[in-house]
Amino acid sequence: MRFSFNAPYYSLPKRLYSAAELVLGGIFLLIVGSGLPALMASPAHWAVAYGFYACISLLTLVFWPHGQLGWANRVTLARAALVAVVAGGLVGNAFIAGLWQWLAIAVIALALDGVDGWIARRTQSHSAFGARFDMELDALLIMLLCVGLLTLEPTLGAWVLIIGGMRYLFIAASGPLPWLRQPLFASFRRKAVCVWQVAALLLALTPLTSSVATFLLALSALITLAYSFGVDVWWLYKQRLVDKATTSRASPEGKPTNSDHVTPPTTGGR
Repeated sequence: MRFSFNAPYYSLPKRLYSAAELVLGGIFLLIVGSGLPALMASPAHWAVAYGFYACISLLTLVFWPHGQLGWANRVTLARAALVAVVAGGLVGNAFIAGLWQWLAIAVIALALDGVDGWIARRTQSHSAFGARFDMELDALLIMLLCVGLLTLEPTLGAWVLIIGGMRYLFIAASGPLPWLRQPLFASFRRKAVCVWQVAALLLALTPLTSSVATFLLALSALITLAYSFGVDVWWLYKQRLVDKATTSRASPEGKPTNSDHVTPPTTGGR
């Protein structure tokens, strides 16, 4: 699934509707952060939180030109505000003093991950934007939890960051390898691995978890994620080979024969 930067033109009033809802999301962030003084203890914490939220808002305005966000995207926007609080809590390691509060915010953000999808299904409001919005928030939350885990347990080593960074490595690799940008088939496995990543990291971050259990939880998140990415990369590579074979068997006019027809995947992916 990809976004195009050549977005069609839409009138300013539609953008204003979106901007108004984003402002309301910013107010929600203010309310939540004000109730968590241990996490948002200084202007630096607020600056980071609102910096993250501002980036998310800007991308939303760019890629959502349809006015009102809809209830599913509004829930995802609330998740974005919570993830921004998680980011702000990392400044100066403030999250350590308010660890349970920090974890609670992350748990709520994880729980809402299922709510926005349920609303989208009930209201028949699926969109490529909504799926991508949800997916990128998951990736950001996982990366922030990895940073928090490495801060709490530096003896684990920097390999923990690979759990959160693998998504971004995949995106970076799709630059020189454009076949990685092709749509992926819908997969429950992909969603389950994502949920397990967040759950494993949250469990590893709790003070009640032993060092051995923390290591095993983090390792399980990395192994399952590497497996999931491996399956998808292999499938995309095989699709590339099929496409090349189809092209090589094309008719002289450049049109494939009937036997060369390949139906591309129609559902979005990672």
